[in-house]
Amino acid sequence: ELFQTIAVEKSRKSITKLMELKPESVTVVRNGKTYELPPEDILKDEIIAVKTGERIPLDGIVTEGESELDTSALTGEFLPVEVKAGDSVLSGSTNLRGLLKVRVTNTFHESAVSKILDMVQNSSERKAKTEKFITRFARVYTPAVVIAALALVFIPSFILGFDQFSKWLYRGLLFLVISCPCALVISVPLSFFAGIGGASKKGILIKGAKNLETMAKCKTLAVDKTGTLTKGKFTVLSVNPQGVSQDILLEAAAYAESMSTHPIGISIVQRYGKEIDGARLSDVEEIAGNGVRAKLDGKEILCGKKALLETTGIAAKSSEDSATAVYVALDGKFIGEILLGDEIKETSATAVSRLRELGVETVLLTGDKKDTAEKVAKKVGIKTFFSELLPENKVEKVEQLIKDHDRRLVAFAGDGINDAPVIARADIGIAMGGLGSDIAIEAADVVLMNDDPSSIADAVKISRKTMTIVRENIIFALGVKALVLIFGALGLAGMWLAVFADVGVAVIAILNALRSSRIK
Repeated sequence: ELFQTIAVEKSRKSITKLMELKPESVTVVRNGKTYELPPEDILKDEIIAVKTGERIPLDGIVTEGESELDTSALTGEFLPVEVKAGDSVLSGSTNLRGLLKVRVTNTFHESAVSKILDMVQNSSERKAKTEKFITRFARVYTPAVVIAALALVFIPSFILGFDQFSKWLYRGLLFLVISCPCALVISVPLSFFAGIGGASKKGILIKGAKNLETMAKCKTLAVDKTGTLTKGKFTVLSVNPQGVSQDILLEAAAYAESMSTHPIGISIVQRYGKEIDGARLSDVEEIAGNGVRAKLDGKEILCGKKALLETTGIAAKSSEDSATAVYVALDGKFIGEILLGDEIKETSATAVSRLRELGVETVLLTGDKKDTAEKVAKKVGIKTFFSELLPENKVEKVEQLIKDHDRRLVAFAGDGINDAPVIARADIGIAMGGLGSDIAIEAADVVLMNDDPSSIADAVKISRKTMTIVRENIIFALGVKALVLIFGALGLAGMWLAVFADVGVAVIAILNALRSSRIK
C-alpha cells in the first residue's frame, strides 16, 4: 500500500504549476510614466498597456487601440475576437496585433484567470474519492480471520478439554498460514499496475490504480469540442468558385492573405501550398475587421467579409453553411467563397460509436454557439449537447449529470485551460496530452498522449478488463483458501496444503494478473 501510494503521488505533479498562468509583471501607466509591477499591485481603474503577443493580465475595458484577441484558452473558441475602444476584455486572452490600453475593472484576485485557478482547486476537493479495494477488504478480512483462528484454538479446547490444546493450537496456526492474504496483497495491485502499463503502450497515461478502478465504472462521458473532438485549428473546408476555376479563386485569396498573421489568412495560404511571388503583389491594405484589399498582377482583389465586397457594390452569394466564410472578388467581380472551420478528427465518430457499444453515453459540453455545437454533435453521433458554456457552467453541467444519473460516475474529456476546472471536478478527468494545456494535463486523472478520442474507449476497455482480472483473482484466492481452511479446521489438511493455499495460489494469481498488460 505504501509503495502504491508513493507511485500514485509521483504520477500526479503538483497543481502549483497552475500559477504559471499568472503573469509575472504588468505594464501600468501612472502619471504619464510606465511601470512594470506584479499583477496583485494593480488597482481598479488604472490603465495598463498590452503589447502584441502578450496575454491580457487583468479584466478590463479597452480605452485605446484596436486588435483581435485569441480567447481559445478561456472559451475553447478558436476564432479570434475583434475588440476596439469600449469593449470588455478578459484576463487570459492573448493580444494578436497592435498595442491595447485597458482600464482595469477587476483586481487580479477577481479576474477570470484567478477564478479558473480557484475553480480547479475547489473542484478537486469536491470530487468523490474511490476507496481502495485492499483497504475495504482488509477492514473486514483481517479481524475476521484473527477472530476465527482464536475461536478455532480456544472453543474446542474449552469443550473437549485443554489436554488437546496443542492440537487445536496447531490447527489455528495452520488456519492463519492458509488465510495469509499474499495472493490478494500482491496480485491485486499487480493487476492494476499491469493494466496501467498496458494502457501506456496505447499512449494512455492513467494516474494510479484508483483512477483505473473509477474509469471501469464510468457510464457517462462529457466531452469538450475544440481540440478534443475537433483538431482545434482553422482548416479550409471547401473552395466554392463562381465563374472561375478553384485554382484561380484559391490563388487570389492566398496572395491577398499572404501578408496576414490572422489564423484565417494563414490557413488559406497553407491550403494554396505554392510559393508566393511578392513581385506580383502590390498595394496591400488591411481593412480592420473586414478583410484585405490588394492588387495581383495589377488587378484588384477584395478578400474578407461579405460587407467588404458590398461596400464597393459587388454582390456576393453566401453559403448556408454555418462555417466561417471568406468572400473573394477579383477585378470588380465576385469569384467565389472559401469556407473555413475547425475540422472534426477522423476518429471522433468512431470513438462515440465504440463508447456507445460499451454502454457509455457521450454528452457534448462546449463554449461554442448552438448551431456549431449541433452540427458537430450530429456528425459524430452525439444525441445530447449543451452550448455557450463558460468554465463554471461546464462544472455545473457535470455536477448535474452526476446528480441526474443517481451518482453514476461521470468522466470528462477536454484540452484547454477553460476545461481544467471541470476535468478536476469530474469523477475521471481526461486531458489531451499533445494539444492540451499544462493546467488541464495537471488536473487530469487520465492523459491521452496521442490526442485520439477513440483512446477513451480503449481506456474504458483496459480498465474493465483489469477489474475483471482483479475479481477473478479475488474469487480464486478466497475460494481455494475457504476450501483448504475447512479441511484444515477438520484436520484433513497438513502444512504442505496450507503452503500451496498461500504461495501456490499467489503464484497463479500473479500469472493471471500479468494478463492485464496484454492489450489487443
